[in-house]
Amino acid sequence: MTEPIRIAMWSGPRNISTAMMRAFENRPDTAVIDEPFYAVFLTRTGLAHPMREAILRAQPTQPAEVIATLVGPVPGARAIFYQKHMTHHMLHGIDRGWMRGCRHAFLIRSPRRVLASYVAKRGDVTLEDIGFVQQAELFDEIAQALGHAPPVQEANDVHADPRRALTTLCQALGVPFDEAMLRWPTGRRSTDGVWAPVWYGAVERSTGFSPSVSVPIELSPQLEAIAQAATPYYERLARYRI
Repeated sequence: MTEPIRIAMWSGPRNISTAMMRAFENRPDTAVIDEPFYAVFLTRTGLAHPMREAILRAQPTQPAEVIATLVGPVPGARAIFYQKHMTHHMLHGIDRGWMRGCRHAFLIRSPRRVLASYVAKRGDVTLEDIGFVQQAELFDEIAQALGHAPPVQEANDVHADPRRALTTLCQALGVPFDEAMLRWPTGRRSTDGVWAPVWYGAVERSTGFSPSVSVPIELSPQLEAIAQAATPYYERLARYRI
């Protein structure tokens, strides 16, 4: 029996991570899972996130249970298991051995755009909340294990030319591009995290990757400081964008 392909996609919040999950879920050969370590993260940090109690009820709170799902049978016996991960959920102390069985990729987006979107949903934000530091750490760890840089995709590049971006990503991950990745039906999915009502409004209305609209971004001095602190990590990964 052919071993399934497990794809770990590493992103911070308020990126195109849910839309990318939609693209892969629309493939007939792919199953997806949405931020499986979220409840573990909330349990260990004690942070007050929107819908915290619902998340803790909906997901395992012990890393071993999550990992068993990630390395176990793929839902629907699909050939590809696409795993959407938030970089800040992968806390130190969580066993990372499961990652050796995955093909990895990274999604990045301008810190200023991330922050402008994030504070519209959750006003209390720190550098740690947006995952850029953790993303760079994971990138370095995976690159060292692989002996080369894993693929990095920039959100604006996907919006500008979805076909080219997704084709290139699929090539980098060693899977064939599927035309079904470019369009999907509107609405919520049973695979969406229980937190979808807070965070997924735009993607639920979407049918694909629409062109990005350039609008001026105004941030408070506090948020500008966070953006400046995150920018070197973003720029370091951006050098490897595909």
